[in-house]
Amino acid sequence: MVSTPKITVILPVYNCELYIQTAVESILNQTFTDFELLIIDDASTDATVAIIQKIEDSRIQLIQKPVNSGYTNSLNSGIKLAKGDYIARMDGDDISYPERFAKQIAYLETHPEVVVCGTTYKIMGNDKRITLPEHHEAIKISLLWGNCISHPSVMIRKKVLDQYSIQYDTSKEPAEDYDMWVRILSLGKLHNLQEVLLEYRLYSNQVSRKRADEQKKNDIATKFQLLQYLEVQWNNSEFEFLERQFGKTEVLSFNDLKIFKQIQKKLEIANASGFFESKKFNQYLIDLEADVLRKCFLKKKRYSPSMYFEYLLAKYKRQAKLPLKQELKLGLKSLIFWKTQRGMSKTNPTTTAYKKIIRQ
Repeated sequence: MVSTPKITVILPVYNCELYIQTAVESILNQTFTDFELLIIDDASTDATVAIIQKIEDSRIQLIQKPVNSGYTNSLNSGIKLAKGDYIARMDGDDISYPERFAKQIAYLETHPEVVVCGTTYKIMGNDKRITLPEHHEAIKISLLWGNCISHPSVMIRKKVLDQYSIQYDTSKEPAEDYDMWVRILSLGKLHNLQEVLLEYRLYSNQVSRKRADEQKKNDIATKFQLLQYLEVQWNNSEFEFLERQFGKTEVLSFNDLKIFKQIQKKLEIANASGFFESKKFNQYLIDLEADVLRKCFLKKKRYSPSMYFEYLLAKYKRQAKLPLKQELKLGLKSLIFWKTQRGMSKTNPTTTAYKKIIRQ
């Protein structure tokens, strides 16, 4: 094994006996061969370790943790042990395409400003391609909506991690990668190659309910962390609104719209610093407003003419409006519901039309 490899591959594993052989082989079969493969086992209780031990390749280093201490802990152990100029991530149930490392190295070597290079990927079994934003400014904006870099596909410039003492935050698991991208983006550029170079295995029960709640909480915290780059100060009502919006609350009140307009104005002013590219950020605010309006007016269970008048007030007083098609839908829902409430028969065609619209 080369003592100073170009790449260190960090592969944390735990009870993945069904897939680990294929995952490891996809790394060993890379056309770019100058790497060390650190496989960090988190005290597996199945045959994972036995399978790895049967694979003969001098580039493999198997580290067995005596007790289970978590996925993020394994990642940080890998960073400490890594000797390579670059850190490549991989999970024990995914598959990397043979040209993955060669193409990521080629890009990073010719773009020294890029710190993290991910790739497009597809879902294993159904060939669904997941398209991700390519360039840094587009990625920054997309991070406002959620994680847009595939963790097991990334290659990271290790000297940046070392220079700024960056590790994964164990308290942010299972959204530790999203948190890291937000912390790193001010230190260099992020990039996604637009070629499928990884197959991702998806499970129907991949995240438990408890873990899903933790992930949602950490996702919200990371969005606030990203907005901190704009140095905005939120009052209590604004902060509470953003918590619900970032948490994907499906129904908002009319009063929420007033609060949102305050937030929107603050963000417009704060981005005068140019942290986000102006045109892209303005489009983000437009898209965010459309989402808020949809939740205020189109996600209700009951409609009335007064609701439509509330919308018109918001449209002309707060300069907030739905797309024309959704505006017409709101007006029609309000009118039909009002008529049904005046005692129209359940078999009346108008009532049937209303029910059909409500389901849409």
